[in-house]
Amino acid sequence: MSRNTPTQPAQIVREYGPFDGTAVHGVTHDGRHVWAALGPCLVAIDPASGETVRTLARPGDAGTAFDGRHLYQIAEARIDKIDPADGRVLASIPAPGQGADSGMAWAEGSLWVGQYRERKIHQIDPETGAILRTIESDRFVTGVTWVDGELWHGTWEGDDSELRRLDPADGAVLQRLQMPAGMGVSGLESDGGDLFYCGGGGSQRVRAVRRPRG
Repeated sequence: MSRNTPTQPAQIVREYGPFDGTAVHGVTHDGRHVWAALGPCLVAIDPASGETVRTLARPGDAGTAFDGRHLYQIAEARIDKIDPADGRVLASIPAPGQGADSGMAWAEGSLWVGQYRERKIHQIDPETGAILRTIESDRFVTGVTWVDGELWHGTWEGDDSELRRLDPADGAVLQRLQMPAGMGVSGLESDGGDLFYCGGGGSQRVRAVRRPRG
């Protein structure tokens, strides 16, 4: 599905971190701050200064999402709905991969959850966790985001990592942004404008990547 797909190097415009002692497992953007899941906690980063401005003691080992009001965080085999004001868990639903999930985004009133080694992206009901539809990829899924009707996912296999734009109808790869060798993607989110934010796994960093136009 990826043959003859337009491919270009990812343009990394900024790095945040390293965040001490833990990998970055998921990222999201609330319109103002970048949130990163760092294992035992969630942190909010000011994208202009790079400073950590909030810390919530909520565990997370995979994707992070924001619906305009609440944070959602994958923690083992569940997805927690979190009040960002005080870190309270308001509800929990089962994660579709039952602990083998990676990457999560909010769009169209649904959560979109990557299932890493199964190479799938599930649209799920945010109230029940029921799977509504599934999109197949041909690579491991390590991050998911929607922007302007475009579905993108991160992939990371061996030393190779990319951001890929998929046709949501059939999973065909429409565009590829290649990350530098050895630079993985663990979590992906758009800021709604010109940037993607990518978790950097064990590098303990978050990277801002220029979103291509046209």
